[in-house]
Amino acid sequence: MCYFLPMDLGITYRGRVATTEDVAFIKGIMAEHPNDSRYSLSRRLCRAWNWVQQNGALKEMVCRGFLLQLHRAGHIQLPAKRCTPNNPLVHRKRPPRVEVDQTPISRKLGEILPIQCCQVRRTPMEKLFNSLVEQHHYLGYIHPVGEHLKYIVFADSRPVACLAWSSAPRHIGCRDRFIGWSQKDRQQRLHLIAYNLRYVLLPWVTAPHLASHVLGKMARILSSDWESVFHHPLYFIETFIDETRFTGTCYRAANWVYLGKTTGRGKNDQTNKPNRSLKAVYGLPLHRNFRRYLCGGQS
Repeated sequence: MCYFLPMDLGITYRGRVATTEDVAFIKGIMAEHPNDSRYSLSRRLCRAWNWVQQNGALKEMVCRGFLLQLHRAGHIQLPAKRCTPNNPLVHRKRPPRVEVDQTPISRKLGEILPIQCCQVRRTPMEKLFNSLVEQHHYLGYIHPVGEHLKYIVFADSRPVACLAWSSAPRHIGCRDRFIGWSQKDRQQRLHLIAYNLRYVLLPWVTAPHLASHVLGKMARILSSDWESVFHHPLYFIETFIDETRFTGTCYRAANWVYLGKTTGRGKNDQTNKPNRSLKAVYGLPLHRNFRRYLCGGQS
C-alpha cells in the first residue's frame, strides 16, 4: 500500500498553508454537495475544519478568501457567483460630524480628575466616537476589523480623548521575539493581544500628563472589558508610532516598552521590500506572567 504525504502548494492565507490534502478534501465536499453556493461551501468547510472565532461564529469570510486563492491558482473550480453582495467596508461613508462643546480646557491633571473611560461600541455614543476620530485624528476614522472596542474618555462630562483597540496584526517580528513566540504559539494565541489602532487627545484639551494617565487607566480596565464582550482576556497590548510625527513620549511615560521597528512591508507583501514607512513598535504586558500565558501556559 502506498501513502502520499500532503504537499505544500505554496499558498498561505491568514496563516493557513494550503496542501494537496486540503484540495482533495474540498473537491470531495464539492462532489458530495454539487448544488452548494460559495457561501454554503465555505460554511460547510468551516464546520469541518472547526474554523470558528472565540465567540463561536464561523470564520466564513476567511474560508472564502482561502477558497478564492485556490480557485485563482487553478487548484479547484468554485461554483459561479450567484450574487455580489454590497461590501459596506468598501462603500462606507465617512462618519457624519457630531457637534460638541470645544471650549478650551487648560488645567493641571489633578484639576480634571477623575476621568471616565467609557466603552462605546454598539452604544448610542459610537457615532460621537467615529466623528471625533474622523475630525481630529491625523489618519481619520477607519472601521476596525475583527474583535475591537472603542472608548471615549470624559472629564466633567466632556470628551477629552478617544481610543480604539482591535485585533493584533498577525506577525510583527520584534514583538514575537520579545514574547518568545513560536509560530504555533502565535497562531493559537494571537487573540490574546490587542492593538491600539487609534489614540487622539482632543485638540481643545491642554493638561500635562493626561495622555499617559489615560493609557495607564486603559491598561487596568481593557482586559476585563474585552473578556466581557469576547469571552477571553488580554495579556499584552501594542501600538505603532510614526516617528516622523511623534516621539511616543506618552507611551513611554505609561511604562510601554520599545520593541523595535516594523519592516514596512504590510501583511500581504510578496516582494520582501519595504513599501510604506517604518513604525516604532511599543508594547505593554498586562500580566506579570504574560509570557507563560502567551507561550503555551494556562490561558
